[in-house]
Amino acid sequence: MDVAKTLSMNEIRSRAARFARDWKDEPGDERQQAQSFVRDLLGVYGITEPRAAFYEKRVKRSSTGARGYIDALIPGLALIEMKSAGKDLAAAEQQALDYIDDLPDPEVPRWVITSDFRRFRLLDLHSETGTAPTEFETSELREQADKLAFLAGYGERTFGSKAQEAASIKAAKLMASLYEALEGSGYDDHEASVFLVRTLFALYADDAGLWDRDLFLEFLETRTAEDGSDLGPELSLLYQVMGREPGRRQSNLDELIARFPYVNGGVFEEPLSIPSFDAGMRKRLTDAAMFNWSAISPAIFGSLFQAVKDKTARRELGEHYTTETNIMKVIGPMFLDELRQRFTDGYHDTAKLKKLRADMGRMRFLDPACGCGNFLVVGYRQMRALDLEVLLRIQELSGETARTMFFTEEHLAVKLSSFHGIELEEWPAQIAATALHLVEHQANQAMELALGAAPDSLPLDKIKSIVVGNALRVDWAEVVEPSADLYVMGNPPFIGHKTKATAQRDDLRVVWGAQFDGYLDYVTGWFKKAADFLGDRGGHFAFVSTNSIVQGQPVPALFRPLISAGWRVAFAHRTFAWTSEAPSAAAVHCVVTGFDRITKGRPAVLFDYDEPRGEPHRVPVTEQINGYLHDAPNVYVDTREKPLADLPVASFGTMPADGGNLLLDEDAHAIAIADPIAAKYVRPFLGAKELVQGKSRWCLWLEDLDPSDLRHSAFLRERVEGCREWRSAQTPTGDAYKLRLTPHLFRPNSKRPTSNYVCVPRHVSEARTFFPVAYLEPESISGDANFTIADPEGLAFAALSSSAFLAWQKAVGGRIKSDLRYSSTLTWNTFPLPTLSDEQRAAIIAGGQAVLDARALHPERSLADHYNPLAMAPDLLRAHRQLDAAIDKTLGLRGTATEDSRLRALFTNYQQLITAGELAMPAKPIRQRRARAAS
Repeated sequence: MDVAKTLSMNEIRSRAARFARDWKDEPGDERQQAQSFVRDLLGVYGITEPRAAFYEKRVKRSSTGARGYIDALIPGLALIEMKSAGKDLAAAEQQALDYIDDLPDPEVPRWVITSDFRRFRLLDLHSETGTAPTEFETSELREQADKLAFLAGYGERTFGSKAQEAASIKAAKLMASLYEALEGSGYDDHEASVFLVRTLFALYADDAGLWDRDLFLEFLETRTAEDGSDLGPELSLLYQVMGREPGRRQSNLDELIARFPYVNGGVFEEPLSIPSFDAGMRKRLTDAAMFNWSAISPAIFGSLFQAVKDKTARRELGEHYTTETNIMKVIGPMFLDELRQRFTDGYHDTAKLKKLRADMGRMRFLDPACGCGNFLVVGYRQMRALDLEVLLRIQELSGETARTMFFTEEHLAVKLSSFHGIELEEWPAQIAATALHLVEHQANQAMELALGAAPDSLPLDKIKSIVVGNALRVDWAEVVEPSADLYVMGNPPFIGHKTKATAQRDDLRVVWGAQFDGYLDYVTGWFKKAADFLGDRGGHFAFVSTNSIVQGQPVPALFRPLISAGWRVAFAHRTFAWTSEAPSAAAVHCVVTGFDRITKGRPAVLFDYDEPRGEPHRVPVTEQINGYLHDAPNVYVDTREKPLADLPVASFGTMPADGGNLLLDEDAHAIAIADPIAAKYVRPFLGAKELVQGKSRWCLWLEDLDPSDLRHSAFLRERVEGCREWRSAQTPTGDAYKLRLTPHLFRPNSKRPTSNYVCVPRHVSEARTFFPVAYLEPESISGDANFTIADPEGLAFAALSSSAFLAWQKAVGGRIKSDLRYSSTLTWNTFPLPTLSDEQRAAIIAGGQAVLDARALHPERSLADHYNPLAMAPDLLRAHRQLDAAIDKTLGLRGTATEDSRLRALFTNYQQLITAGELAMPAKPIRQRRARAAS
């Protein structure tokens, strides 16, 4: 039994030559010959069925409202407009564009083809660069046949475009509509999933050249009733036939159904109950069949397809996919960039190119959190694309022809069987396998287009390399053999240490064993398992994660055991926003970290971003990339109870615990100031907003309260009594209740500064050029939203105001999203300011005073105003440069220092302070005590 098969490019070129000869001497009359010309042209590319194209489709011109006729329309793919010989094709193209506005969305084409019988003009409506239309002579069709190869189902040769993203989102919405219809009818969820995967394959194959174009659409329109009553049984029969070899099919099958090829690959194996459809559901399916599915990206569409089961995700399709740009941030520096460089280096050397292909053939890939398979899909597609470039160059150098370079699957260097995945749930695992089939077909098409020969896409090989299971419990060796040629990559779940479920904590305990630390994010289980799995064999692993793993307390817990085991950070992307292009999509602040054991001949690569949604730029690496993603020594900054340097201790501000009774807003402040007794006890109060934004707030500070004043001031009496009542109503075991007997006082704070002090906000925008801190007199009361540091001489203020401290805070401190989170134990107590001489100390304090003097020139400005990165006063900038010069000098830096050079010096100094014994014993890390208590 014959089955449909995509025309090879050799067949197409042969047909094109015949077409050019047949039409060479024809007069080229639009009225008499247009339809014959178009039918013959489509026949060149294997489109022979009447239903594959609409001829003389009636539409309305958007510019005039007048009725007109499209000469030929292949829905979702191409519009063809004919003119008589010698007519203006640019005008014909404009007429075609006029027609497009009247088409329903699924029918809108990507390509506009105009012709006057002598010439062709081709316009790509998805071009993102404003590329001019392509023109060529009809007599040149054989040589230019690849330009119209999309008519035969050959896919695009450029991927990851905005057009593909848009097409993929549209396609996913169509599938979501089908799923909603099946779900609403009560069809079993698992069977609906399998049914959707089969339907996806049929829709894609209908446009991608796996069988005659629009064969599936023809089946829907001619073999099923409009009311949908027989659609379920007919589809069930069709899918059963597609899962059966031709030799095992019944001989009396319907002629149209018999034209569908054998698919196999596990897609059509499982028996399903027959779904019931109605007219609306059939309409949804036929609308989907009108769409051009060859335009989708399997990687993007896979993510979207995975989201159709979630009602919230369905409402916001377009926000639930991983952009290919972000995937390339992993696979580019991990392996692809090096392979492409080898291609460039060996461009004129056949032996080197063949060696490159052989090495690519040994490479294996594993995504142990593969989801819908987008990392595997993009990785496979990129490897196949590079292999094709290498083959083409070998052909040029050796003089081999396409005939002598015919390939079956066994002859490919890059095989689908080299790509493996582990996924927790069955649904995305099915999508991953299907997406790999689709991208393999696209790769085969590209090879066929370029070389004239490629492996057959059908029947599909059953993908056995996607395993369903918990990746942190599955033995990875049962999925793929560990080796130096294995690349482990992916995007494991984003779950922070505070949000892990009990089962996930148990997963981490199993993976980390005795090295388990309660601060570790869930994603770190994949890092540890990959390192243990590869062992001392070598290999490579790289994962996307939230940026929390390279900040604060988790850094030592993750990087110390990995680097101690012989791994190094081979490449990394510092913090960037991992998000889709959708305007309402929430960004997750992420990093990429890649590990290997290679040090010689392969320098580490580091990428940074000026802002989270910006483009990456490469940062030079002279030494190594440490766990904080800086070119600096491999040191681990543990929390400390006391400062490492000769600096004063930081503590929390004072907590009112008053129910709002001891704090004064503007109205209460006015009443208190008007009361001569209460006015004696009014003090400025600074919470976070008051400190940074300059807001006004006050409090009643009654440490030295004269009891007679309480008797003579109704305002004071009312406020203190209100505090007593509030505290008495609190939980008896809480601190506020215990303070009910001293309702005139804030919560006791033995560390409250009694001299001039620095007030430090807990959280600061990453956009600040300097860390904004205030220098206050003790009469100003700081709330517990800030830290306070007693600092009568101003050294602590100067240190905190320096660029060196801001660099240290950014590097080792924690964050909330991208905002900086100050910590006394992690960033202040570990700040490695060297031991200072009297001269150095005086210079630093003078620099801090210069900053205060510059601020005093504009007393009306808040800290937020002073440190607006777009509007800092020149005097204040000069003062900070003076301060930076004094501190940089103590770090051994000369001239203009950068953030990276400061950090390199700070990490080096930290290492020296810890290891050289300047302190007899470093303070016991708080983190380690807590971790032991937690376990």
